[in-house]
Order: sequence, then structure tokens, then C-alpha cells
Amino acid sequence: MRVHVSNEMLERMDRPGPRYTSYPTVPAWTTEFGEAQWREALEDLKSQPDRDVSLYMHLPYCVKRCHYCGCNAAIPDSKGDIDRYLDHLERELDVVAGLLGRRQVVQMHWGGGTPNYQSNEQLRRTYELAADRFDLVGEISIECDPRAAKPDQPHFLRELGFNRISMGVQDFDLTVQKAIGRRQPEKVTQRFVDSSRAAAFESVNLDLVYGLPHQTPEVFGESLRKVIDLSPDRLAVFGYAHVPWSKPNQDAIDPAQLPSGPERFALYQQAVETLTEAGYVWIGLDHFARKDDELAVALSEKRLHRNFMGYSTRPAMDMLAFGNSAIGDVCDRFAQNATLVGGYEEALAAGRLPVVKGMRLSDDDRLRRSVILHLMCNLELPWNLTVSGYGQRVEELIPGVMEGLAPLAVEGLITLDEDSLKVTDLGRYFLRNVAMVFDAYLQTGGDKPLYSRTV
Repeated sequence: MRVHVSNEMLERMDRPGPRYTSYPTVPAWTTEFGEAQWREALEDLKSQPDRDVSLYMHLPYCVKRCHYCGCNAAIPDSKGDIDRYLDHLERELDVVAGLLGRRQVVQMHWGGGTPNYQSNEQLRRTYELAADRFDLVGEISIECDPRAAKPDQPHFLRELGFNRISMGVQDFDLTVQKAIGRRQPEKVTQRFVDSSRAAAFESVNLDLVYGLPHQTPEVFGESLRKVIDLSPDRLAVFGYAHVPWSKPNQDAIDPAQLPSGPERFALYQQAVETLTEAGYVWIGLDHFARKDDELAVALSEKRLHRNFMGYSTRPAMDMLAFGNSAIGDVCDRFAQNATLVGGYEEALAAGRLPVVKGMRLSDDDRLRRSVILHLMCNLELPWNLTVSGYGQRVEELIPGVMEGLAPLAVEGLITLDEDSLKVTDLGRYFLRNVAMVFDAYLQTGGDKPLYSRTV
């Protein structure tokens, strides 16, 4: 259903804000949390052997750095750079698996960078590094760049054990592709999708980005139609975040070529309308899935989860993360590894886990995390939400929350009654703004925002 949003409302709502794949978010973490504190978290996990875990592997290397990229990616000088990185990844896995013992992993995801940039030999080695130390069951997924793939690669990945595959499209328009430094002919994407289908992946997923230079409703509409023709099981539609002060590669993008705030919002709304009309279910913030996909089913049954890998159906409470910049979440502690490959490898070569910052959650943090993640998944918040250790209603536990929510109710983004908060059809477009009311650490000022804008 189309909702009308005035330019004045967009201006009021458009502010920097987190995407809430975690809470508290990374800018609130501290360098006082390091290797010793992370080892304590792992020891706590070791004492609870029945807790299933998720596993994230960060593989940073790419063929080239795209102009729009906001990931922690790197360009190798030679094949030897990748082999050396895997040597250090093996050291990290050895330390963590040595502390925990063999655990069941209900979800493994490889991100980057471009995980499939590795040769088949390197891919096999990386997979075996995990499989030799953990019991891999459930969802095993990998992000791919079709441009980096050899013809047989999807079949090889399926034989290794991956059952879900996702690939970036961003936009099919050649002018947009040139502006973002990512030339990806349509036939290359089509061939990779076809090969992934032939390899019998359980789920083939595509990523789009809106808010890119030269995107118009006509241009983006054509990309949406082409994507629908490819019939993916899931889609992610991300908003481009232009932050050249933290991602210098984005200096190659002329900000004058970017859509304005209202134009950018129109692209987002166009994506929602086009994909829902094509039969996809809008999941949370920016995901779409077929009605029979387990993600859509989990949404309808209110058992959707959200973590650093995005929306998930897997209920693992803890996530182990390996590689440079990787973020782990274990026993109410967050930890992030050294961002740059050099710093990551240097720490491991010296016999240290490469943790550079993190956080141990307080009781208040746990409460707010439960509230925010429930809201981001279910588009509602019952005031009697069950949170371990608390017996009071949410609005009584978080001071000032009703005063913060009242203006959003006036805007028509939410409805409030004695039982719950519910996000309206209009409010879905501003879900991050609603969640931000519950954030005790939020900092949105300054010339160089810490987060992408909400519109």
C-alpha cells in the first residue's frame, strides 16, 4: 500500500542512525575490552556446552575496490597474500576451538570482501578449517561476486557443503555501474544465477542498492524488473551510505550525482511496492522473501532473529566470528577484531587473539537490546515483553520512553495503547527512527556522522 510522505516529514525524520544488527552498536564499544575479556566470554560459553552457536568468517580480498563499497575489503598483491591470511585464520580458529571444544554450529556465513575470489583450492581449505573444528549443520551460506566466479564454482561450493548463496547486483544500469566502479554485465549475473540453480542450492539470493549515482525511478525500476525475472528466493535492498570520511574509496563518487533525500526515499518506496506486488514478503527493514521461504514463515510466527549477519531464522544465542574486522557476540559480550589485515595478522603472529574493542552488556543493555531487536523483527513491542531478570513492563523500565515515542505517534509512525506499540504502514519506512528512541548511547551530531542516514 502506497503511503504519502511529504518532503517536510522526510526532513524531520532524516537523521543518522544505526541499522541495529546489534545493541549497543559498535561506536559505544571500548578499547578497554580486549583479548582477556573475550577469553572470559569464551570460557563462559565453554561452561554451557548445550548452547548452539553461529559462525561468521570474514574473507576480505577482492579483485578491485568498488567506489561505493563500505565493507572491510582488501586487494591482494598475489595469491600468497590469501594463503598467508588463511594461515592466520587457522591460528585464530585453533585458539577458539581449543578453548571451546567441538561445538554445533547451526548457521555459518562467509562475508567480505569477496569470499568466492579465492581459488577452489583455497575455498576448500577455508571450509575445512571450520568443518574440522566444528559440527556444521543448518544454514551454510556464502556471499559471491558473479564476476569473480569460474563456470563450475557454484557446483563446487555446493559440493563443499554450502546450501545458500547470495550475490551482489546493486543495479543493472551501465551508467550507474560505471559511476560506482562495478561493471557487471547482466549476462554474467544471469549465468551465475542459472549455475547456482543447477547446483541445487536451497536458496539463491540477490542484493540491490538504492541511492546510487544516476539512479532514477526509471533506471531503478528496470533493475527491479530484471531482478524479479531472475526469481531469487530472497532479496536484500540496502540504502547506499555515502561516508567518504571513513571510506576514502567513496571519494570517487561525485555527491552531486546522488539522488536527493526525497528522490532516494522514492526509490526505497518503489522497491517495496514493486517487490511486494511481485509476491515477495517485506521482512523487517530491508529484506524480502518468497511467501514460502523460511524467513517469511519465521516472520509470521514471530520467531525471526536479527544479528550481525542480518535477519535469520536460527535461534543461536552466540556468534563466533573469525577474520579481520569480524564481530563476535558471546554470553552478553561483543568483540571486534583488528580492522586491517596487517593488524589482524600481526596479533595472531604474536600469539594473541586480535580483539581491539568490545563491550560487556549491563542489565540495562540487555533489556534495551531485547526491546530493539524485537521491534526490528516483529514491528511491534508488547509492554510485557519477557526479558530475563525483569518483571516490570518495558515502559516502566526505560525512563522517558513514552515521551520519546509520543511525537512518532503524532507523525503516524506508530500506535500506542495500554498493551503495546505497533509500527504502522507509514512507520515501516522509518523503523530505525522508532528503534532509536530506545537507544541509550545514540550520538547523531557532528559533521561526520557515525551512522548512515535513516532516509
